[in-house]
Amino acid sequence: MSTATENNPNNISHTTSSAHGVNGKVVSSIVRRNADISEEVNKSDLHPLLKKIYANRGVTTLKQVEYSLKDLIDFSLLKGIDIAAEIVSQAIMNNKRVVVVGDFDADGATSCAVMIRSLKAFGLTDVDYLVPNRFDYGYGLSPQIVDVAANLNVASKLDLIITVDNGISSIDGVKRANELGITVVVTDHHLAGDELPEAAAIVNPNQPGCEFPTKAIAGVGVAFYLMLAVRANLRDKSWFKDNGGNIIEPNMAHYLDLVALGTVADVVPLDENNRILVESGLKRIRKNKACAGINSLLTIAGKSIEGCSSQDFGFIIGPRLNAAGRLDDMSIGIECLLSDDYEQAFKYASTLNQMNHQRRQIEGEMLEQAFTLLNQQTAVLDDVEHIPDALALYDAQWHQGVVGLLASRIKEKYHRPVIAFADAGNGELKGSGRSIPGLHMRDVLDAISKKHSNIIEKFGGHAMAAGLTLKQKNFEKFQQAFSEQVSVVLRPEDLNNINETDGSIDEAFMSIESSELFKYASPWGQLFPEPSFDDIFKVLNWRIVGEKHLKLELMKEESGACYSAIAFNKTDEDLPEGDKNIRIVYRLDVNDFRGKRTLQLIVQHIELA
Repeated sequence: MSTATENNPNNISHTTSSAHGVNGKVVSSIVRRNADISEEVNKSDLHPLLKKIYANRGVTTLKQVEYSLKDLIDFSLLKGIDIAAEIVSQAIMNNKRVVVVGDFDADGATSCAVMIRSLKAFGLTDVDYLVPNRFDYGYGLSPQIVDVAANLNVASKLDLIITVDNGISSIDGVKRANELGITVVVTDHHLAGDELPEAAAIVNPNQPGCEFPTKAIAGVGVAFYLMLAVRANLRDKSWFKDNGGNIIEPNMAHYLDLVALGTVADVVPLDENNRILVESGLKRIRKNKACAGINSLLTIAGKSIEGCSSQDFGFIIGPRLNAAGRLDDMSIGIECLLSDDYEQAFKYASTLNQMNHQRRQIEGEMLEQAFTLLNQQTAVLDDVEHIPDALALYDAQWHQGVVGLLASRIKEKYHRPVIAFADAGNGELKGSGRSIPGLHMRDVLDAISKKHSNIIEKFGGHAMAAGLTLKQKNFEKFQQAFSEQVSVVLRPEDLNNINETDGSIDEAFMSIESSELFKYASPWGQLFPEPSFDDIFKVLNWRIVGEKHLKLELMKEESGACYSAIAFNKTDEDLPEGDKNIRIVYRLDVNDFRGKRTLQLIVQHIELA
């Protein structure tokens, strides 16, 4: 959720604040969005609740929530895309050997699947993919990966490498490809460094000089845009007409289910362009027109295909895909997304589901170790002054593939920027960082690398998430440098945990119907958050379920109406002491248990009323 300064700074009212926290007190605030509804939206037939909710997210025209594909930003605005499209088109028409090099997360997997499916639909037969195993090769197009790609098929020379969701920092990898006479086209969305790789073409909205109006597009979105440009290029060359009808021009909308999944799973901001991509993909899935892999992943998780939502991408499918890259090899996830045979796709989905269970177990064990380590390093976390402004943690037993999730969990608990490190062998540590609003994680790492040139080996990422490698002997130096740089950048108020809401909701709208209205009204996600509300309730009863979740029975004292609620990853320690009323931030949800559907409140924050 965005901070007040990022989302409607002039239309937010402060409601209440608290210092209640877990194992240490974090100052929290509930802030109500309160934007004016535009005349156009107000006169529309939208539900009254949606009018206010959309206004609170900066929507002033109906076009912003109609999500028509004709309103997508034109691909021609991407710098370098014409050159890249020509290179790829020539490779297709001359049936060159092509290898797509991806990344080991859900964005990378969907990017790879979109690219492979599109290239084959365009008529390319000699195409393969390669995803670096994070434990052997690390991230991106390294020189070692170029050598692996070049030797995938010794019978024919590799002509072209296309990177997806990586490559903008692959200086040495592209150099190695050039030495071998292999052309490289980079498609990426990560922030560019001071030096760009000497690729034949780079397509990345975040490269210098690119005038593409949104910088928030995911790697899968960039891959999809390049394939749109390639199709247009082939169409101009009469490719689909001159091959005797053997190659039918594909409808690129067929791949929007994959684009939608990768976009949400990568937690990029859901600006208007991204919401068009996501909503279009969701519509395909709900009409049962998705690829077999997405359908099987939904089914194995017990989710409805017809009722698929953007939340399912973020919390159901995304984690299962990511589990492969975190624990083993992302090729399992890619094969699932590439399969057109449902039975085969379901087998891959079953394996991914098992991996996700294993990942959750490892993550839980690491989280316990991390909190123990944190207590040892910071004395007793019983007051906000004792929590460091920045946390850099390392344990030799931590799993390299799960430190990103660990950093995210600790960040959520303490509202501090966190980098968690794992042993990568050869005297190196690999870290994954998660930030809070107000701190640009990659910029912090960049500043450290320039001030202390011998500490960080390599780094990359975004404002809210980044990765890095350093020598184990430099860990304590990095801890100090990270703490110092964060203290320079962060303002004291940035350390407050802001919980933005849409205010109180009329009890007449506390219903299953309202929950489903919100679910299908729009794709929700980063910087376009799902509707949430805050109200005061009396706790009638509580219990712990699933060992780590707080189940509550709540009552509105004014009306006497009772509600069932659940707070994930919270315990009774989160409840204020004594028989007192609580104020909660919550979302409306439907609990479907043995065919009985009831309203359930999903609690995001609890404090004393």
